[in-house]
Amino acid sequence: MRWSSAVSVAASLDAAVEEVAARVRADLDGRRPDLAAVFVSAHHRPEYEKVPRLMERQLGARVLVGCSAGGVIGGGHEVERQPAFSITAAILPDVGLHPFHLDSPRRPDVPSAARFLILPEPFTFDADTFLRALDGDFPGSTKIGGLASGGRQPGENALYVEDRAYRGGVVGVAFDGNIAVDTIVAQGCRPIGDPMFVTGHDRNVLRALDGRRPLDVLQELFQQSDARDREMFRHSLFLGLVMRERQERYRQGDFLIRNVIGSDPNTGALAIGALLEDHMIVQFHLRDAETSAGDLEELLARHQAGASANRPEGCLLFSCLGRGAALYGESDHDTAAFRRHFGPVPLGGFFCNGEIGPVQGTTFLHGYTSAFGLFRPLS
Repeated sequence: MRWSSAVSVAASLDAAVEEVAARVRADLDGRRPDLAAVFVSAHHRPEYEKVPRLMERQLGARVLVGCSAGGVIGGGHEVERQPAFSITAAILPDVGLHPFHLDSPRRPDVPSAARFLILPEPFTFDADTFLRALDGDFPGSTKIGGLASGGRQPGENALYVEDRAYRGGVVGVAFDGNIAVDTIVAQGCRPIGDPMFVTGHDRNVLRALDGRRPLDVLQELFQQSDARDREMFRHSLFLGLVMRERQERYRQGDFLIRNVIGSDPNTGALAIGALLEDHMIVQFHLRDAETSAGDLEELLARHQAGASANRPEGCLLFSCLGRGAALYGESDHDTAAFRRHFGPVPLGGFFCNGEIGPVQGTTFLHGYTSAFGLFRPLS
């Protein structure tokens, strides 16, 4: 297995594809890649349809997959707010590749033991329904990816698979054979207070925590917090849902982070961006740049320490449009953190309208998250 990744900021799409394809060909010793994942910034929107033809001429990968992007990642670097095109390509011996495009959330015709790279278009495709169905049809299978970005309305995004460009639906590749896809899903939050039981709810409305009004719990947490955390309460408060119960303690990575979307001062209830269940364990969380950076460092270090014999050969990163320089005030934050822990592993990807990755074995659509797919041979 061998990977390469490169990015170009050339203003001309033709020149950008030629530049990155030449770098990839050199890295792969001129061998034809089995897979090429491409991500193209919105600056090239008038020429989106040219991408498959240019890629065939310049690289000739057996399977092409990709999409438009609000920002691209390639060669281990993040490029935002300027023209950019990235290729992440791989030679994958003894790996089956099964590309697909779907217009509706139904089961793709792929092997039952497949692992998935998934790129939905956000305005035309119900990604949540699709992910739930995939988890049901392919239990235990890894799913990683992100929602195409760069467009603000239907028809402005592009999806690529094989020799076609689409303006809606979902594209993806299912992998089987000698390949493993490990994941790191950094949701960028830290817990505050203690885990509590949901003791009253109405679908997504949280009415009681350990028998208390949720707003009363929040008021107590606010009073116990320092000035920095109090400021975050105003704009960066979330609720974490424990995805695997019966543990002695819960830490970052054990929670699915969901928005607190409203409150009712009269009843003390909170509206949450998720359906709740009786006796579900939850904990409030906060997010800012420092917290997000610390969360990422902890998860990367934990994975690297636990997988020393399973070094990735290549990586795809699906990061939220709200991260990057907008969050950290500098470029390459998450990619640099990855390099510190894993070294010069070829790394590409894009900034998404929503990130796809598992939390405790169940696949979710996330926000403000960096989801890494780490590829390696099984043997």
